[in-house]
Amino acid sequence: MEMFLSQRAVNLSPSPTMIIDAKAKQMKADGIDIIGFGAGEPDFDTPQHIKYAGIKAIEEGFTKYTPAAGTLDLRKSICKKLQKDDDLEYEPSQIVVSNGAKHSLYNAMQVLINDGDEVIVPAPYWVSYSEQIKLCGGVPVIVNTDALQEFKISPKQLNAAISSRTKAVIINSPANPTGAVYNSLELEALAEVIVRRDILCISDEIYEKLIYEGEHISIASLGTAIKRLTIVINGLSKSYSMTGWRIGYAAAETEIAVAMADLQSQTTSNPSSISQMAGLAALAEEPSARMIESFRCRRDYIVDALNSIEGIECLKPAGAFYVFPNVSELFGRGYGDRTIKSSSDLAEYLLENAGVAVVPGSAFGDDNGIRLSYATSMNNIEEGLRRIAEAIKRLRV
Repeated sequence: MEMFLSQRAVNLSPSPTMIIDAKAKQMKADGIDIIGFGAGEPDFDTPQHIKYAGIKAIEEGFTKYTPAAGTLDLRKSICKKLQKDDDLEYEPSQIVVSNGAKHSLYNAMQVLINDGDEVIVPAPYWVSYSEQIKLCGGVPVIVNTDALQEFKISPKQLNAAISSRTKAVIINSPANPTGAVYNSLELEALAEVIVRRDILCISDEIYEKLIYEGEHISIASLGTAIKRLTIVINGLSKSYSMTGWRIGYAAAETEIAVAMADLQSQTTSNPSSISQMAGLAALAEEPSARMIESFRCRRDYIVDALNSIEGIECLKPAGAFYVFPNVSELFGRGYGDRTIKSSSDLAEYLLENAGVAVVPGSAFGDDNGIRLSYATSMNNIEEGLRRIAEAIKRLRV
């Protein structure tokens, strides 16, 4: 049946993180003891008051269509949140609520990118950026960063990557998979380039509330000129442990927001009415301080544990709930009749020989690393790191 598929469907790659997670879950279902570091979602339950709001919406019959861009009440609440947390002023007409931040990103790219347009993507990058760009007929322009620069693109790198075909740059802070957080001076320097070269900025801020050092700064808050060029993407999945509720949102100039809402009206109509009411309850309170503090403690443990393993070097991330250790010193080592030549080889070895699921860095555009999520219990982290350490010791140098 492949002959009937469109070229974009044939060229589309499945999410590597979902593949690893699915394989680990299948191995667990088969009775194999697996510790998974692949999932990109909090292991905490959605807070009760948010769940009750969803239940109340069902019981009161709030189960019909809403405006395509989301209810006015929810969009007003998002405007208040952006003003309070990020010093950003938007009108409800500039907010589009979608089925998760991933959907918000997709809508933004679909209304902005034409065939052949280039979008600059700092690597390591979240796996869906490049695929969504390609779905629009665009061209991802990958700019490599490393631990020496704390996995942040520099103004010089950004300026050098801009061509006559450049439409936008993606800035993700805090970042997946590295946990990198840009400070105000770094963002100001990038904003200067963006404004001077007159390109758009897609600012993915979904991990905004999960910061352990420094503070979150939205690049859109750094002046009228950069705000005009920025599409802010955020949502409730990570901060409020609402991944399955699928509520994300975008804030942008009116013309862009209207185009995104019109596109959404022709694809998914509106986000779930029930989830929107739950989202309204979520935004009325701050995220769980206990969850954030738990992530901080787990981060500190996993970084120290990884750095104690010979051949692994891990930068301490400032945000999100991932670590991205460099494992390139392990390349060339072997087991049985096999040699580890890449991050994928190492991920396969750890899954099959240690019962530990990690995501290879190649999925994020950097084959020197692997990603581990610490959105799992401390018991799992301790046991998983013990298994990794033992498995690395067994490798033939």
